[in-house]
Amino acid sequence: MKKFSFLPNEQNLGELIRLGKILVFCLLIVVEIIVAANNHGRVVGINALWVIIPTEVALAAENAVKMWGLKTFKSKIACYVIDVLLLLVLTYFTNGALISTLYIIILTEFYFSQKDMRGSIAMGVSSVVLFLVVFAVSSALKGQIEDVAALVAGAFNDLIILTLHFLIVNFTLQIYRKNIEIAKTVDELNEANEKLVRANAELRAITALEERQRIAKDIHDTAGHSITTVIMQTEAAKLVIDSDPAEAKRKLSAANLQAKHALEELRESVHLLSGVEKRPTLKDALLNIVHESTDGTDITIRSEIEDIDLCDAKSRFLCNSLKEGISNGLRHGGATAFWFECKQEGENLAFLLSDNGRGMKLSSFREGFGLKGMQKRAETLGGSVWFDTEPDEGFEIHISLPLDGSHKQEEGI
Repeated sequence: MKKFSFLPNEQNLGELIRLGKILVFCLLIVVEIIVAANNHGRVVGINALWVIIPTEVALAAENAVKMWGLKTFKSKIACYVIDVLLLLVLTYFTNGALISTLYIIILTEFYFSQKDMRGSIAMGVSSVVLFLVVFAVSSALKGQIEDVAALVAGAFNDLIILTLHFLIVNFTLQIYRKNIEIAKTVDELNEANEKLVRANAELRAITALEERQRIAKDIHDTAGHSITTVIMQTEAAKLVIDSDPAEAKRKLSAANLQAKHALEELRESVHLLSGVEKRPTLKDALLNIVHESTDGTDITIRSEIEDIDLCDAKSRFLCNSLKEGISNGLRHGGATAFWFECKQEGENLAFLLSDNGRGMKLSSFREGFGLKGMQKRAETLGGSVWFDTEPDEGFEIHISLPLDGSHKQEEGI
């Protein structure tokens, strides 16, 4: 058995209108029976029932066709004309009681089929006028009307009923239809919200995947490069360990430091991939690198580091750049001392790492794998990297990054 619902939607409205038509038709039959039962006298010498009963049968049959056989307003126009003529006959051959009820029944079917309030208003006004005209014609034929005031007074109660019926039925239908529109809008909004939630979840998944792929690439590139460098340094130390122990010691120290940095990078990458939060401040992270680089070695690093709050992506980049710069200074420049500073300059962060290594002519300087990666990463984060070097004047790495407040940068981009 089909379950009926009053929830506002087009399907339920259609069910309500179909049920309403059945009730209206049943009410029409009941009223016709009452009218016939209350009018069995003679009118102009004719038994009223001989006219009333066929007229009511015709009215019922015509309304059945109109309600269930015809779909468009144009096809129903002839039926509405027939309604008026039949009601005129009934008004004349009855005492006028319940005629307004028949009007209401016929108008209810019309209101059900109208979506535009203007059509209902036009029909309602026309029906009132027609009712008065039919009432006036019937009264005139019977010789019961004296003037217009008497006509209006006689039909006053019926006019009030017709007006109330118009207001109640039409405003109820309009409110229900507006609720349907609101419910449809809410459903569309809910559907759009669900799509947005799904899209957001997919975006988070894609972003997480891209971040993991980026971290995996960092592990492959940075850590792989560092380990390769460690192998090369230890092999070079083996070659000179007998002839130049001091040089061998320096190379082993550089290899040891590079291995430490590679291990730390691997640990950080594993933490990121596993989703474990590990967020020391930028200053603490940079100081840890400085201490790791100097502990147990002959390296000297003086530093001036301000406490600056940056997103994880920029913080990781600065930490990796410091490690790369120290390792490069030891391997390629033979540096033994570094000056490092990280501070705020206006809306940017300024990073400087300077060493006392051999240096070279800037015109002959070519970036290696690590420094090229540093430049590309800085550009991705909205910043820049440049280098400065002179023979016997050491090597400098300059990095400028926008602070988070001045340059909106999503982590992991």
